[in-house]
Amino acid sequence: MSQQQPTARSPRRTPSRAHRPRALAAAGALIVLPLVTACGGGDDGKGAAARKAAPSVTAAPAAGVVAPAKVEVIAGLTGCKAKIRIDADELRQGLCHTKRADYLITTFPEERFKETWLEEARVYGGKYLVGTRWVVSVKPALLESFRAKLGGTIRELRGIGPKPGGR
Repeated sequence: MSQQQPTARSPRRTPSRAHRPRALAAAGALIVLPLVTACGGGDDGKGAAARKAAPSVTAAPAAGVVAPAKVEVIAGLTGCKAKIRIDADELRQGLCHTKRADYLITTFPEERFKETWLEEARVYGGKYLVGTRWVVSVKPALLESFRAKLGGTIRELRGIGPKPGGR
């Protein structure tokens, strides 16, 4: 009788090919998000009541269509040609560079991916223009002009930690 030896398994795990795009997308979003939101998120002095009364417009006359849209379509409506930074199953993200600002456009194949992304972004705080399956991260001063072109709603996410200038 011969006894078969069990095959030795390596203690090191390697991620499956199916999980690599997800890991890359998450890592990319976590690296880029603090850089984009660093310019915004401060209190504008209007108080909690004004923040709760954010506009709820979802379609813009200039857009002519209601998103979901592609990164390239949103970029065109805002006057730039996006450089795609992340192209994964869960999201696509493009960087726009214009004279007015640098900003990120992120689109999602399903609404649930957008909500997960926003939940993760809550750690950093800041204001975002949010539409159906898309998010634009731009300086707070430009949010209204972008909303006029794209539609969507302006959402303010609370960060973790003390408020700037507060105790």
